[in-house]
Amino acid sequence: MKNVVLAIASMMMLGGAAPAPSYSDLPMGKLTPDQMVFRGLYKELVETNTTLSSGSCTEAAAKVAAHLKEAGFPAGDITQFTAPGHSKEGGLVAFLPGASPALKPILLLAHLDVVEAKRSDWVRDPFKLVEENNYFYARGASDDKAMAAIWIDAIMRFKRANYHPRRGIRMALTCGEETIGAFNGAQWLAANRPDLLAAEFALNEGGGGRTNGHGKLMVQTMQVGEKTAQDYRIETFNAGGHSSIPVRDNAIYELSAALLKIRDHEFPLKLTDTTRVYFAQAGAAEGDAMGKAMVALSKDPNDGAAEALVSTDRNYHSMLRTTCVATLLSGGHADNALPQHAEATVNCRIFPGETIEETAATLTKVMGDAKVKLTAEKPRGPLARPVTLDQNVLDPARALVAKYFPHVPLIPTMSTGATDGIFLEAIGIPTYGVPGGWNDPDLNGIHGLNERKSTRSLFVGRDFLTDLVKAYAEAG
Repeated sequence: MKNVVLAIASMMMLGGAAPAPSYSDLPMGKLTPDQMVFRGLYKELVETNTTLSSGSCTEAAAKVAAHLKEAGFPAGDITQFTAPGHSKEGGLVAFLPGASPALKPILLLAHLDVVEAKRSDWVRDPFKLVEENNYFYARGASDDKAMAAIWIDAIMRFKRANYHPRRGIRMALTCGEETIGAFNGAQWLAANRPDLLAAEFALNEGGGGRTNGHGKLMVQTMQVGEKTAQDYRIETFNAGGHSSIPVRDNAIYELSAALLKIRDHEFPLKLTDTTRVYFAQAGAAEGDAMGKAMVALSKDPNDGAAEALVSTDRNYHSMLRTTCVATLLSGGHADNALPQHAEATVNCRIFPGETIEETAATLTKVMGDAKVKLTAEKPRGPLARPVTLDQNVLDPARALVAKYFPHVPLIPTMSTGATDGIFLEAIGIPTYGVPGGWNDPDLNGIHGLNERKSTRSLFVGRDFLTDLVKAYAEAG
């Protein structure tokens, strides 16, 4: 990896001492022919409905397979898969062999499925790619079809150019990332075809840049680790009765009291190697009172004043601990009857190193009511494992960030959400969320209404990630 970083640094010096302009600030010019081809691929992917309710990841994977064959991939290097009972939730794995069999491949991971989107809720048709005011609008425009299109485009261009990397390059496009409880292609591959995923490490969603909301890129991040997403069902029961003669012993009241105790509970602060570096470097870059508190907390997790200030930011608060929040609620059976049953779903994001059972025990203790029943729902996947803060992975990305975005720092971060990387890490494949593209502070409507992707973010991110993949693929 050291030689790769030096090579990138040498390329940066060829143009002289003057710093290059930040790619995030440049206007988009007329698209080149290869950019037009990429735009068409992106459009096709976005406009293929892959929601769980009415779409088909299998259809999207078939379209990708056809493109790969046209680019010269032999059928033996393309694996389309489905599982029994999940005919529309299929995926695809492709392989570009490396020149050195002694070097393990790298893996490019993206998910094809998208969050549900109602046409009546959106300003534009969520399944038609609309370019407007320097943004692409559509469901999946950001999450995660931009990354999927970039990976597909990169390995197709490599194949057409007869490029033979030192390391092989695998690409896995899967379904089920967006819906807890649905069939998950990454999980299925890890359990049934780990040979198709075998790699030194994987590149995935979860990293990226953030603007100030006015077009200026502030930071690039690389995700190194994530939390475990876990739901718990909280229930209360009662004999009920006629609502005209109420009593305090009420299933809804008991559930409400338990939920308020969970609301008020603060899980203890913890740091991983990644989050310690994140708060130190991000805090130093901010430089204000919040930044100073972040730096102080990275040095001393017991600094109560620093913790109090940092925790006022909801994102930082979640990075520092396990969090649990009520997300669904139901109760009662009639307007004129006392409730016999009430239940709520509490969604927890468990800090790496903690367990589902430990979190359940904490919630039970916090509620402090033996009549309240707590049940852990089926886990989404394995427990999150801390990922190594590997400088052999970080350094090439850092060098490219310096080339593409002068004066913008690259900072490792832990995701408070959930990705399919958790399934790969469980079988020994460290997974990193890559930098390159960027979002605005509102996350560009991801999972919400009118999801969008900056046109410049898409095309610059494509160039950046193509260079990053080549850097890793050439490393010894």
